[in-house]
Amino acid sequence: MEKVKKTVKWLEKIMNLLFLACGLLTILFVILITIFLVISGIPAIRNIGIFDFLCGTVWASTAAEPLYGILPFILTSVYGTCGAILIGVPVGLFCAVFLAKMAPRKIGGAVRNVVDLLAGIPSVVYGLAGMILIVPYVREVFHLPDGANLFSAILVLAVMILPSVISVSETAIRAVPEEYEEASLALGATKTETVFKVILPAAKSGIVTAIALGTGRAVGEAMAVMMVAGNVANMPKLFGSVRFLTTAVASEMSYSSGLQRQALFSIALVLFLFIMAINLILGVMTKRREQND
Repeated sequence: MEKVKKTVKWLEKIMNLLFLACGLLTILFVILITIFLVISGIPAIRNIGIFDFLCGTVWASTAAEPLYGILPFILTSVYGTCGAILIGVPVGLFCAVFLAKMAPRKIGGAVRNVVDLLAGIPSVVYGLAGMILIVPYVREVFHLPDGANLFSAILVLAVMILPSVISVSETAIRAVPEEYEEASLALGATKTETVFKVILPAAKSGIVTAIALGTGRAVGEAMAVMMVAGNVANMPKLFGSVRFLTTAVASEMSYSSGLQRQALFSIALVLFLFIMAINLILGVMTKRREQND
């Protein structure tokens, strides 16, 4: 028995070290990526000037006198992400409530399978579907010369963030103790009132996490939005062709060189900092709400 206990203790120590190593390795990857982007992106910002780079409204990297203003890309990414969140989060949240609290077992299982399938579809397939279905529809409905615009990109991104929002929100809702729901119903509240006034507030930390994951997916998407947004470096308009931060890097990296290539790395650095800022803001908001409660 003593030998068995010693063996179990050694196995526990080995597993603890393994888990610690995996955690530290993840941190190391983030640090290495950060260092690489900083080293690669700072030179172009120094050469161009941080104000001209971040606030410039013209991107003409291949012109005789190149200009490297990325304000159109920044605003397009912000507008596109906000639009996708405004459309996708309510749909995903209501779907999560349906799956967690209202769906019959067979219907809920079928819907979950569809959600899992959405999560596994490659980005290029979303882009192709958007080109074939959404872009012509937007062009015909709004009588536009071209349906590849910011609005089409928002619709595609809204669909793409649904799996993350639904899965994480459903998990958070299911984690709420059943006693909360039973107590609310016992006090005379309806099922709908219980969901919106008791269960969702109790699961808000998980829902905020779902929104953060959806935001990260929307901000970081490149291939699908490149196929439906028009990929033109214009100041953002809802029905105008635009280019996102991600698509700016993806569309020019293959033939870039010199200062142009360095500027693309600088765009990647801005995108990285943008995503970090969103996660930090959502994290701080969640902690403050938990402290207030």
